[in-house]
Amino acid sequence: MDALTEYSRAQKLGQRDYREKVMAGQYPYLPALDDMTDKLNVEAQLPLGTVEIPLELVAGTKTAGRTAAFASNFMPLLPEKSEFANKWVSLCLAHLEEGIHDPIRCFEYLGRFYVQEGNKRVSVLKYFGADSISANVTRMVPQYTDTPQIRLYYEFMEFYPLCRLYSLKFTQEGSFARLQKALGMAPGEKWDDDVRADVLSLLNWVKKAYYAHGGDRMHTTPADVLLLLLRVYKRDELKNYSPAELAKAIDAVWDDVLAIERPEPVKLSTQPPAPAEKSGLLDRILTGKRNAPEHLKVAFVNERTPETSTWTSLHEFGRTQLDMVFAGQVETVAYHGAEAGRNADELVEKAITDGADIVFTTSPKLVGASLRAALRHPEVRILNCSVDMPYASIRTYYTRVYEAKFITGAIAGAFAQGDRIGYVADTPTFGVPANINAFALGARMVNPRIKVDLRWTSLDDDPVRSFAEQGITVVSGRDAPAPGRPAREFGTFQIRPGGMLADLASPFWHWGQFYENVIRTVLNGGWTRDKSGVDGRAVNYWWGMNSGVMDVLFSRELPHDVRHLADILRSGIISGSIDPFACHIVAQDGTLMNEGRTGFSPEQILHMDWLCDAVEGHIPEFDELKEIAKPMYRMQGIHRDRLPAEKEAEL
Repeated sequence: MDALTEYSRAQKLGQRDYREKVMAGQYPYLPALDDMTDKLNVEAQLPLGTVEIPLELVAGTKTAGRTAAFASNFMPLLPEKSEFANKWVSLCLAHLEEGIHDPIRCFEYLGRFYVQEGNKRVSVLKYFGADSISANVTRMVPQYTDTPQIRLYYEFMEFYPLCRLYSLKFTQEGSFARLQKALGMAPGEKWDDDVRADVLSLLNWVKKAYYAHGGDRMHTTPADVLLLLLRVYKRDELKNYSPAELAKAIDAVWDDVLAIERPEPVKLSTQPPAPAEKSGLLDRILTGKRNAPEHLKVAFVNERTPETSTWTSLHEFGRTQLDMVFAGQVETVAYHGAEAGRNADELVEKAITDGADIVFTTSPKLVGASLRAALRHPEVRILNCSVDMPYASIRTYYTRVYEAKFITGAIAGAFAQGDRIGYVADTPTFGVPANINAFALGARMVNPRIKVDLRWTSLDDDPVRSFAEQGITVVSGRDAPAPGRPAREFGTFQIRPGGMLADLASPFWHWGQFYENVIRTVLNGGWTRDKSGVDGRAVNYWWGMNSGVMDVLFSRELPHDVRHLADILRSGIISGSIDPFACHIVAQDGTLMNEGRTGFSPEQILHMDWLCDAVEGHIPEFDELKEIAKPMYRMQGIHRDRLPAEKEAEL
């Protein structure tokens, strides 16, 4: 009688599903694989043997003979006194008394299973909420096509012999290899039972949180969320979490999950936010009180010290500006020597323990430590100096250097002899090709015959010497002085007779202006309103010369006419009347990149990976670089997403 009652309940679930599908204009029965065969391009059929498969992936039947007996959710539809119902009840009794052990027979296509023998067993187990069922599986291999679905499936087929799991479904190519790396396993290393059990356990917890957050309406999958967790935390750390701790960790990364759900997970903020407006009566009464702290402690975590790094000293100068501008209202402190994978997490954590309300980490290599700290301390505002990082829990910031490079390019073109200029670039990271192109376009604006000879410090030990040997007398060097190099060998400079260097102009970062703007926004209560994640994306501040954060320092020895030209360009860029890329541009391979009617979008400029025809040289790939340059490329390289998992950066 109990089994008959269960059948009646299952039948009602089936009838409800049937009605809902009919009302929605959808097919109300189980799909049959044979009905789809004519539309499928099957390359081969591979027997996999007996496999434990997730019941949620059992989608239909192999043949059309039994489709009308089940609703699309595998619940029964036939009358209680039918032979079908009697067999279902018998299987129900068997399941309640001793369990269902005989494997079903099914075919798998693109990760979904279609039952040839054992539909009622599937129905009973689905009704009782079982997770999996034993099955004798034959895989139907689709012909390869260059589509995202088929590429992902072929990745799965390559990875399946290692993990023997069907539960992992990703939406991003390369995720299987990233998972292998995140688990601390070598490429090609097979999973043992312990690894498989750990992953399944974590995945089950992720699924609960995923569906609680409305994941059934998302494109991102539970496996995507699991991979994000394993990239932020260690496997051994996660598996020792209590259920409450694990749920809290998943909740903490949910903003980052929402970011990767978007086709473009990073939102570029190209202008400082406008001051908050007080409009309501309560706002006028409580002016300055709502969400506006009266005192802030601001911490800076640097990779190196001011004595060993010009980059750090520039940020230190910006920090001291906060002390002067917000005296008595803002307290600042700096922590130096943060090294990712060694002590970076500890230093960021110490800054927060010491009372920091805001933490700035001034190197892209510190993004992992920044993200983990943000997840542990959501009340602390954390910003990392980098670009294009798809993590909504933190904000990132950098500047539009190409605007300054356009001006220094024009100055270089005015001084160049022999129609050639040297250009020294460091590493092909986001924005660097745009800097090179903007410089070349500025130089060509002054002298249309100019050619820019491009060299990379990540390939060449002494590119300036090479330029001097070629008779090139004007060079755009490193953007800041480097230890062990001549004092004037940065910015744009001349190589005069006898090898003496004379500076002409240089990009300059006024980080104090950026930090002042951010702190003022927080003190005015505008941080929440300005939050980048309001549309589900990570925020990347990418401000230019009109914000005061980026500028050009001119030599006092510039001729008046050249300085006048530079001032015109500077004023035009600040006002928006001059766009370095709003011109006719042809790439090195002859492709017309811009007709000149408009410029490029900020995203196009940041992700530029080509060089204009005024440049001689190439953009190196990862394997060409010196070892010392590879860590930065892993984090910020223009083609970092093309790196195989074993070469990708660890957070």
